[in-house]
Amino acid sequence: MMVDRVQAHLEAVYGIRCEARAEAFMVDRETAARLGASGHAEEELLVLEEDGTLELALYFAPELLARLRALEGHPPNAVLVRALPDFCQLAEGVSHFLYLAHTASQERTVSLLELEAQAEVDKFVLCVLPRWGEGVGAWAQELMGRLFDHVGYRPQLTQEARWRYEEANRLSRAYCKRLLRPITARRLDLLLSELRACYRLGAEAKLRYLAAPV
Repeated sequence: MMVDRVQAHLEAVYGIRCEARAEAFMVDRETAARLGASGHAEEELLVLEEDGTLELALYFAPELLARLRALEGHPPNAVLVRALPDFCQLAEGVSHFLYLAHTASQERTVSLLELEAQAEVDKFVLCVLPRWGEGVGAWAQELMGRLFDHVGYRPQLTQEARWRYEEANRLSRAYCKRLLRPITARRLDLLLSELRACYRLGAEAKLRYLAAPV
C-alpha cells in the first residue's frame, strides 16, 4: 500500500527505522470521529498522551485513498502529475506519524509547529526525488511555487492554528529554498546529509535552523 511505501521512503531519506508502521494505525471515519477528529480534513493524526503513554491513530478519508488506489502501479512521476494534492495529503499524514513516533522513541517532546514544518519539508523532498536527474532543478523550482506560494487555509481554522500553518509554511519554504543548491547540482549525497542532520535537530534549535537565511 502507498502508505507503507511513503513511510519506507522517508525512513530511507533520513536514515532511520521506525518499528511502528503507519499503516497499522489507520482508522476509519467512524472510529476517527469517536477519537475526536474534526471531520474537516482528509487527513488527521489523532494523539493521546496519558501517564507517559503515547497513543496514535491515523485517519485518511476513504475518498482520498480511493483516488490514490486508482493510481497503484503507475510510475511515481505519473502519480505526481495526476494527483499531486492527494499524494501530498497522504505524505503529510505519514510524515506526522513517523516524526512523532521517532521523536517519542528518542524520549523527546515535539511542538505542533515543528511537526507541521517537518511535514512541509517531507512533502517537498518526496516530490523532488522521483524526478532526480536532468531537469530536477526546474521541477524543484516549480514545486516551490505549488507547495509554498499557491496555498490556501481552511476557513474553520482557529486563529492559533492558522498562525501555526502559516509559520510552518514560512519556515519550510526558507529551508527548501536552501535545498535548491544541492538539488540543482544533482548532489544527492549533499542533499541527504543535510536532510538527515536537520531531521535530528529538535525543538527551538530546529525551528531556528529552518529559518536561517540562504
